[in-house]
Amino acid sequence: VQSTLRVESQYCHLPRLPSSKACPVPTKYLVTNQCIGNPWASVQMFNPGEGLKMSISSDEVNFLVYRYLQESGFSHSAFTFGIESHISQSNINGALVPPAALISIIQKGLQYVEAEVSINEDGTLFDGRPIESLSLIDAVMPDVVQTRQQAYREKLDQQQQVGSTSGTQGLQPGGAKNGEGGTAANGEENGAHGLANHHAEMEVDQHVAIPQNKAMVLRGHESEVFICAWNPVNDLLASGSGDSTARIWNLSENGSSTQLVLRHCIREGGQDVPSNKDVTSLDWNSEGTLLATGSYDGFARIWTKDGDLASTLGQHKGPIFALKWNKKGNFILSAGVDKTTIIWDAHTGEAKQQFPFHSAPALDVDWQSNNTFASCSTDMCIHVCKLGQDRPVKTFQGHTNEVNAIKWDPTGSLLASCSDDMTLKIWSMKQDSCVHDLQAHSKEIYTIKWSPTGPGTNNPNANLMLASASFDSTVRLWDVERGVCIHTLTRHQEPVYSVAFSPDGRHLASGSFDKCVHIWNTQTGALVHSYRGTGGIFEVCWNATGDKVGASASDGSVSLTSCLLMDTARNYFLVSGGAEME
Repeated sequence: VQSTLRVESQYCHLPRLPSSKACPVPTKYLVTNQCIGNPWASVQMFNPGEGLKMSISSDEVNFLVYRYLQESGFSHSAFTFGIESHISQSNINGALVPPAALISIIQKGLQYVEAEVSINEDGTLFDGRPIESLSLIDAVMPDVVQTRQQAYREKLDQQQQVGSTSGTQGLQPGGAKNGEGGTAANGEENGAHGLANHHAEMEVDQHVAIPQNKAMVLRGHESEVFICAWNPVNDLLASGSGDSTARIWNLSENGSSTQLVLRHCIREGGQDVPSNKDVTSLDWNSEGTLLATGSYDGFARIWTKDGDLASTLGQHKGPIFALKWNKKGNFILSAGVDKTTIIWDAHTGEAKQQFPFHSAPALDVDWQSNNTFASCSTDMCIHVCKLGQDRPVKTFQGHTNEVNAIKWDPTGSLLASCSDDMTLKIWSMKQDSCVHDLQAHSKEIYTIKWSPTGPGTNNPNANLMLASASFDSTVRLWDVERGVCIHTLTRHQEPVYSVAFSPDGRHLASGSFDKCVHIWNTQTGALVHSYRGTGGIFEVCWNATGDKVGASASDGSVSLTSCLLMDTARNYFLVSGGAEME
């Protein structure tokens, strides 16, 4: 099917782009719509007067929207949109597309509209001055140029009238005693007071801030870095990225670093070619000898700590969202978009058992013991399954929206879950209903972590706590035994994607899309260290000795980002990230 549209009015609407609204096209363009099995497969726009040509395909637009959803943390929406728009079938190499590409092109479009507002039809500069910045919604409104220019002219006329009639009223002695003039009368005093407050805040920030000159950038990844994890034995940091690689960073004592690149490839035409799919999850075994990775290409892989591929695990029918080693190190557990979870034999690489109990994509898994685990899903259910059993041994229901994460406490007796329904629930195998239904967050709860404290841990004399991270920009610390929130940590300005306790449980690291990593005192709730990077933080993690924190990040203003490290003992901080701004 091929059609040609000639624009005859000021705006005309193109055939509907899948999952999007129609877009207006200015009169001056001749629009050619070439469709192959898609009513909006390709749009070419010509400017007859200038000979300019633009080509836009639905695959390209859909890919940018898909990446925007991923980068903004809407992982479930991104997955659904990716399936409906057949992103996996496109030939776009995601590793070459810079972060925040959609936002960047929208900003350029907004600047173009602002330029139109500032230029008259005859090409001369408009003599008005913007009263306020142009919002994105304003920019898509019909007649925005004429409307804004008229508003500017009216505002200028009002200002000129006020200036001509007010005379010297503002200089009269009594004028400073009424209304806002009172502030002006003692402006020096109020100004000094405001300055003192500002300096007080700065002193607090400088006290906890980690200076930029105590940062080292580890370069390597060519796209966003979604995940990172420390080796439990050595100071090796693994990271996973949208460039279809994982990397193992070896951080020596002298401050230097080396990296091993773990390329995720698939077989095509008898050859290994890059999968061009995101590395979505990774986990070290308890001995620190093997690293497991999960990818959007549907395969799990086992690597040695030296970077050699040991096994490729292929039975999922779609992307893998989570995977975990059991404590013994003989099994790997994975969760996929195909609604199933699989236990793999780590030695042979074969699937021991596949559990098809969820009715929607499985999002997270966690081992209770070496052969029993829990899984959660967008179907709002939590299943507890055991190797060898053909049905779940327990099913927990109560959430009213997608369950994002689940975690067993250190003893395996209590299971915590968090959901898009803004609640945090605590479950016990001894009962069907939840033990606690904790409702305090005002937006979706993205993840949770138990403290390594209490009975059965290396810190038995410290109280057990649970941390929750939410899109409401807060982190909450909970006393689970009493079912109460003991601290609300409020310094983040954007959604919080990750939290991690130090090995002794005394500190909590949090990472947010506001580009900040905060280190908190878990007893007092005080902020003790803070680092602001150049990209939103997706993951934070502590090393085994508790003197370093790693974080993976994505920065739309630079070409790539990687991992953040902090040595709290020596107050020396390492940051691994992407290329510098151009």
